Amino acid sequence: MTDKLNINQWAEEDRPREKMASLGAEALSSAELLAILIGSGSTKESAVDLMKRILADCNNSLNTLGKMSINDLCQYNGVGPAKAITILAACEIGKRRQMETPEERPDLGTATRIYNHMRPIMQDLDVEEFWVLLMNQNYRLIKKIRISRGGITATVVDIRLILREALLCNATIIAVCHNHPSGNIQPSDHDDKLTSAIIKACNVMDLHFLDHIIVTDGHYYSYKELKRI
Repeated sequence: MTDKLNINQWAEEDRPREKMASLGAEALSSAELLAILIGSGSTKESAVDLMKRILADCNNSLNTLGKMSINDLCQYNGVGPAKAITILAACEIGKRRQMETPEERPDLGTATRIYNHMRPIMQDLDVEEFWVLLMNQNYRLIKKIRISRGGITATVVDIRLILREALLCNATIIAVCHNHPSGNIQPSDHDDKLTSAIIKACNVMDLHFLDHIIVTDGHYYSYKELKRI
């Protein structure tokens, strides 16, 4: 009789961590997800088999699993206090997530909304920062990222980094903004050239470029509002 394979000896597509990385968390069973948390089983069974057995005793109900005590879980060979606490902590996080109201993503479809969203971050900066705002097709913010931080009059921006972040976040619309510590809202020649370069890059990648906003304390400049894009 051949020895039982541990998880590291399984085919890669069957390993929970590799499976999650390649297919996403939704492709994993509850036992596989819990196996990732506990890390290992016992000498007699893998972490996945251990969690399958525990869940079977709970009628495959995560709700029932969450009602078990640390002592209950420690009765299973391969589960000690640390693993029991990890399992119950995960159940508690899941319960708290269900109780929360989904976070509302701000609508940044206009220059004013972008300015109001970014002004608290940028109004008191004494050097230039360049940010990209990644949005879905409904102009809802997915993520905002500081791309660079520079000197008093300029900052270096890598357009490839902007595109990379947009693709990683599955964004379809992007806007960019930077501040002028001097308080002058008028764009420089460098700002104009950078805007044109970003627009060209977005066109190649089929991304909609919404606007470039220059932020000062109390005012903003919008390329879109002034029909420069």
